[in-house]
Amino acid sequence: MDPRHQLYKTLGGLSVGEASADNMSVDAAPPTSGVTIEGLKSKLVSVLGAEYVEIADLSGGCGQMYEAIIVSPQFAKKTTLARHRLVNSALKQEIAAIHAWTPKCHTPEEWEKKRQQA
Repeated sequence: MDPRHQLYKTLGGLSVGEASADNMSVDAAPPTSGVTIEGLKSKLVSVLGAEYVEIADLSGGCGQMYEAIIVSPQFAKKTTLARHRLVNSALKQEIAAIHAWTPKCHTPEEWEKKRQQA
């Protein structure tokens, strides 16, 4: 028999009992990654020489999903993939601790042009 079928049979026989104080906490805070926006910003500025960093926590406060705009002269003459690799290597430990990371990398010239268009 396929092990997945056994799992479904096992799950079908389970019942949910009453919650006890031992296994449930009402006031429990959501789990956090320990990664902060301030920590990410300072590392990007120090390692990449970023001139502008804007980071948004998209996870609702638990620190598991971030989106960032990073402006650095080190991105000049680099492809998008190379820019992302630079950022990811600078934030290797932080990225390992979170669920999702979306960097948007620009050179100072690209960023100025983008801001003028907006």
